[in-house]
Amino acid sequence: MTLSLAFRFLAGRYHATPFGHHVNEGLIEWPPSPWRLLRALISVGYTSSVWDGAGPPDVGRNLIEKLSCELPCYHIPDTIGTHSRHYMPTAKLESGKEKTTLVFDTWARIEDQDQELVVTWRDVVLEDAELSMLSDLVERLNYLGRSESWVEGRVMRSNEDISLKINCFAENQREMLDPDRNWEQVALLAPENAEIYKTWRAACLENELAHLPLPAEKKPTRKLLNDRRKIEIIYPEDLLECLQKDTTWLRSHGWSRPPGSRRVFYWRRSDAISVSARRTRAGTQPNQRVRAMLLSLTNASRNDHALPPVTRTLPQAELLHCALISIAAKVVGSLPQELTGRHETGRPLQGAHEHAHINPLDLDGDGHLDHILIWATSKLGAKAQATIRAARKTFTKGGIESLRLALAATGDFHDLARLVDEYGRNQGHHIARLTEPASTWQSVTPFVPPRYIKVRGKNSLEGQIRTELITRGFSNPASVTILAPPIQHQNVAPESRTSDKNGMVTWNHFRHFKLARQRGPQPPLNCWFAIRLEFESPVRGPIAIGYGSHFSLGLFEHCGGDEAYIFNGHPA
Repeated sequence: MTLSLAFRFLAGRYHATPFGHHVNEGLIEWPPSPWRLLRALISVGYTSSVWDGAGPPDVGRNLIEKLSCELPCYHIPDTIGTHSRHYMPTAKLESGKEKTTLVFDTWARIEDQDQELVVTWRDVVLEDAELSMLSDLVERLNYLGRSESWVEGRVMRSNEDISLKINCFAENQREMLDPDRNWEQVALLAPENAEIYKTWRAACLENELAHLPLPAEKKPTRKLLNDRRKIEIIYPEDLLECLQKDTTWLRSHGWSRPPGSRRVFYWRRSDAISVSARRTRAGTQPNQRVRAMLLSLTNASRNDHALPPVTRTLPQAELLHCALISIAAKVVGSLPQELTGRHETGRPLQGAHEHAHINPLDLDGDGHLDHILIWATSKLGAKAQATIRAARKTFTKGGIESLRLALAATGDFHDLARLVDEYGRNQGHHIARLTEPASTWQSVTPFVPPRYIKVRGKNSLEGQIRTELITRGFSNPASVTILAPPIQHQNVAPESRTSDKNGMVTWNHFRHFKLARQRGPQPPLNCWFAIRLEFESPVRGPIAIGYGSHFSLGLFEHCGGDEAYIFNGHPA
């Protein structure tokens, strides 16, 4: 019969050093050797009370001996070799300081934690009692290898479809598959056949004790009996006893390898343990497109006031865009058109502003940018998503360290509107103000005209605003109100984000926004405007128009009735 055991690594980690190697050599025993598997089953028998301190019963002995008679084959999941380094104390002083030694902790990280390691014996016949005991042992096994390697094991049923392909087998099992140059050999420790070990032990004892014969006519001396007993102790009585000897016993009796064991060459794929994460091919990535992705923005000190001020939305968006273009070439091998606005041939996209908008936001209302919203009307494809996920850092002017990026959310706008921060505050409320339908909208960031302003016609300030809205698919607004700058500059209100002494909303903070890109075309006029738009019926955002609208300028959010205007999380 065919017997298969399946193990799932709960933490996605497998720690084990091959027998005969030092931990600092950085080697990983993958797959787990047959010797290690049998020792794990014996160990859990003691620790889980399947048998008492006297050792395995006859059923358990027969089970271990039957499993040792044949070499198993494996299906091993894809893994990545990784390590950490630790300076361990040695309890010794050197130059007034405690001496330490460098220790490597190497392990295999299972890429897909749902994949199972399957160990298969092809010709093992177990009685019902033996199979029941094996099932108890495997299900109670909580780790395999070192104690960090948490596992969940089970005996696969005989009627279960074992469709997993064998990808690791012993040298004498080459009829299963003819390995080519993409395969490699690894030496694993395996137990000898129990009967072969008994024969070998008897021959060794006969040869060793021949030098200490028992006298035929008189009683042997105590010294002679002790000398013979010392030799007999070196050779464990049976295979089960060999499997239970620890390293201290082996060293004290001069064994370089456990008695009853043998080294067996196994064939496995040469990439069974990858040295780095496997690059996902663009063709195998999911084809699901998403409307928006939200990145969190932090620094190493976790000081929110060290983050860029809200007036630097344009430079921060431009810096991130440059980083994404650089990352795209390395991660997906090509430039996603959603991030460049151009086809792979270099021609501009024909749709109206369908490529990505990058909007740095202040969701916690402290005056500093803490998130970046990336969205596109045509949605973000698999390549663009992979590029954004790979972004780990960006920079800021005057910063002494890079800013850290992490993906906070992805999906449609209504998904992002439900976000809360670590304190339970509704951060999605501010995103909802950019996206939910409304009839009245006001500027969040300055509107910069894309063309020179004429006195009248389509190139007037109002004409340019209406044209920008129509080209982006919005209806023509019922009214366009210019809120700032005021016509009479001598009555400019004092700088404030609330209101002046007359209760009027002020817009002087817009004067501190950077309005020109560092790289790219410059605005025709280096001037800004605060706008209110009123539509006959509610329209859904986001609304971003004008020069630099893909880099955070010209962004609007809805406001209704007497509700206070919110600027990037701030009452204005």
